[in-house]
Amino acid sequence: MPIVTIQVTREGTTPGAASLTAEEKAALIKGSSQLLLDVLGKPLDSTFVVIEEVDTDNWGWGGLPVQEFRRRRSAQTG
Repeated sequence: MPIVTIQVTREGTTPGAASLTAEEKAALIKGSSQLLLDVLGKPLDSTFVVIEEVDTDNWGWGGLPVQEFRRRRSAQTG
């Protein structure tokens, strides 16, 4: 039984929003389930979707917290 996990960072939400809306979550669940059906032939009723909302303080890139990585990258590209 396929399980799809979608990770969305806080920056993936509308500015000022603390999390995705119920409508956005429903669209992600519907779209990812449909994709598995279309690509792999997995029935909708055999697909579970888990949405994890990750605060930007809780992930990193290039060995740095993501905000620091972006600050440095922005300074390099000017």
